[in-house]
Amino acid sequence: MNSVSNVTEEILSAILKCIDEAIHVVNTDGMTIFYNEVAARHDGLEISEVIGKPLLSVFPSLNNQSSTLLKVIETKKPIFNETQSFVNLHGRKIDTVNTTLPIFVQGELIGAVEIAKDYSQIKQLSERLVEIQKRLKLRGGKAVKQQAGYSFSDVLTKNKHFTAIKKKAEKLARSDSPILVYGESGTGKELFVQSIHNSSNRADGPFIAQNCAAIPENLLESILFGTSKGSYTGAVDRPGLFELANGGTLFLDELNSMPFDLQAKLLRVLEDGAVRRIGSTNVISVNVRVISAMNVYPAQAMEENQLRTDLFYRLNVLTFELMPLRQRKEDILFLSDIFISHYNNQLSKQVSGLDDHVKAIFLNHQWPGNVRELKHTIEYMMNVCESTMLTGQDLPMMLRNIEPEPAAEETRNTFVLRDHLKELEIKLINDALDASGGNIQKAAALLDIPRQTLQYKMKKLKITS
Repeated sequence: MNSVSNVTEEILSAILKCIDEAIHVVNTDGMTIFYNEVAARHDGLEISEVIGKPLLSVFPSLNNQSSTLLKVIETKKPIFNETQSFVNLHGRKIDTVNTTLPIFVQGELIGAVEIAKDYSQIKQLSERLVEIQKRLKLRGGKAVKQQAGYSFSDVLTKNKHFTAIKKKAEKLARSDSPILVYGESGTGKELFVQSIHNSSNRADGPFIAQNCAAIPENLLESILFGTSKGSYTGAVDRPGLFELANGGTLFLDELNSMPFDLQAKLLRVLEDGAVRRIGSTNVISVNVRVISAMNVYPAQAMEENQLRTDLFYRLNVLTFELMPLRQRKEDILFLSDIFISHYNNQLSKQVSGLDDHVKAIFLNHQWPGNVRELKHTIEYMMNVCESTMLTGQDLPMMLRNIEPEPAAEETRNTFVLRDHLKELEIKLINDALDASGGNIQKAAALLDIPRQTLQYKMKKLKITS
């Protein structure tokens, strides 16, 4: 029986050593009983320096309250995705994101296991970026404009509804109210937001963008609000992005990825116009316009508990939905010509355009990646093309199996009533919206249907006003 147990233990140990995650196991006395090579690399230690040693002797900056392993042994409850900053016995500072679980055998607690991910480098790079932004802003004793390179002249479209959205955004850019932009990935949300900034009264102020999904919660909080010396091990006095964006615009992309607790703090800043650095009692007034973006509908984000309703209603003062490319059919070939011209200059080629076969495929494709996908497709084709026309031979593999739509006359000869009724309904609603200047109440009156019915149909048919 003992030999079977020993073999099982060896197999388990071999498996844990092969896993590409940092794994640290302690017994109920806080003594390390397993520690793999990945964990040793993360912590800047040798395995021999940790195995069989009390946890707190190896990581002297930790205590029973700050150590996630010891906390789990005390509470017998798991901890998920918690950040931890500590110093090893050589004085090196480590930052990790930990999932820590109690280990029970036959109902008795025998220890805890921690699976850690190292984000020290990510944190250092993020803090370095904040520091660079600070230096740029203060260079020469005066503010330096941060990068916001696009204007509304760069937002190219032939679609009348998107043109109306663009004109509305140009007009409302001069307001200081928060703006919420939503649309699928690749629809050009940051380009649109930068255009708003450059058309606003804050155009000479800084423009700072932060993707909320890119970094862990605790790090995002310190980047947004800043830190005060001593707030955690190794913390220094550093302004956050709100302070650096003072007098300008702060763009928060993928807002729905921001944790709920942090969304509540963001709401307070929007309400009070003041921030407090982590670990500080001082309140700092800021004059920042917040523009946020999401790649899902706000209603969906709220239903899935990704977005606080109170924050949504605070941000939802001015809202813009960017249409997906499949709803802007006239823009597909229009933008294709623009991208071809761009890559002609960049690659020193003389491609005149798309042949009819490729045009038909482009018009039939749904473009789930939207304008970004179209641009990358043209870039690929321009690189492989050896003639003066982009043909089917130049298509990327994923587009080669798409069949062009049947000719218009063939479509008209089909007798599927619901398809024709749907097309007619979309056309009538769009015509009514055009005639009413995008006013849904007036459009509903023209169509002789209740406003709520029109809103339901627009959502169902994916029509934007």
